[in-house]
Amino acid sequence: MQPGRVRSLQQRSPFAIGFVGALGALIAYWLLTLVRQASGALLLIVVALFLAVGLSPLVDLLTRRRLRRGLAVTAVAVGLLGVVAIFAVAIVPVVRDQVSAMIEQAPGWFDRLRTNPVLLDLDQRFAIFDKLEAKLGEAGLASQVFGGALGVGRFLLGAVFNTVVIFALTLYFLAALPSMKRAGYSLAPASRRRRVEELTEVILAQTSGYVAGAFGVAITAGVCTTVFLTIVGLSEYAVALGVVVALLDFIPMIGATIGAVVVCLVGFATSISIGVACAIFFLIYQQVENYLVYPKIMARTVEIPGVVTIIAVLIGGALLGVVGALLAIPIAAALLFLLREVVVPRQQSA
Repeated sequence: MQPGRVRSLQQRSPFAIGFVGALGALIAYWLLTLVRQASGALLLIVVALFLAVGLSPLVDLLTRRRLRRGLAVTAVAVGLLGVVAIFAVAIVPVVRDQVSAMIEQAPGWFDRLRTNPVLLDLDQRFAIFDKLEAKLGEAGLASQVFGGALGVGRFLLGAVFNTVVIFALTLYFLAALPSMKRAGYSLAPASRRRRVEELTEVILAQTSGYVAGAFGVAITAGVCTTVFLTIVGLSEYAVALGVVVALLDFIPMIGATIGAVVVCLVGFATSISIGVACAIFFLIYQQVENYLVYPKIMARTVEIPGVVTIIAVLIGGALLGVVGALLAIPIAAALLFLLREVVVPRQQSA
């Protein structure tokens, strides 16, 4: 047998194939472990990049008015800090006082809820209230939830650190976004570079529009809730519950419903008439939001079928929680856009 033939058989031996396959599997597992260990940092980077894309139109607007990009990013940063400062000074004390009042009223609300016929029937079958009272009465409940004072301190420190990191990364991405896009475009073949640039710009525009639209929808929900609760007789909790509804409204699909349930529970605990009014209000408002407010705000940004939205949010939420649910819709819109603009025309011309 020829020497070359012997070497070829040795290279194709089961031992060599198994060794190479096992080595590849070990390297893949090692890389996956590294990605899992860095998942927290990668999530912060993704959120910062998402926010930078959303704020990019403001920076571009200032640069078009002959302001250097560095100064434009600084102006946007100062504006954001100003909004946060105004919110902290004007809104946070009110929310704090109203939340304290709600906590003081919680035992009375709990007793009133126990008289509700529907909840009373459920309690007779599942002993909901007894279990809840026993859990609330545990001395170590705070330690179990927050891990004690040390756990609360770590949580707050981590939240402040993550916020500072996201803010700094967002500013960096805002300043470097044009150079980052140019570097990305340079990796595409020269013959297709123009097309890649056009598609990328459309996707970035959709993402920034989605961020602005999500803020618009959430703020509209919070303001309408605050005004309604002030009119209906819950003015002492109106701002706090409005902020809760606005924050939860950022969560696609279920956020608005959770906010409505929270407000309705407070309304029913206060009085049956206020609870019924809250339920009617949210039933009507969510229809208006779903068919008028949301389409008007999102019409020029992301247009994806409802079933795709549901699937995308479920997958994103399962992978990355609330952040994944927020990122799922623009990512799904980008994939559908590429499917329409690239894959379908190529299949038709084949």
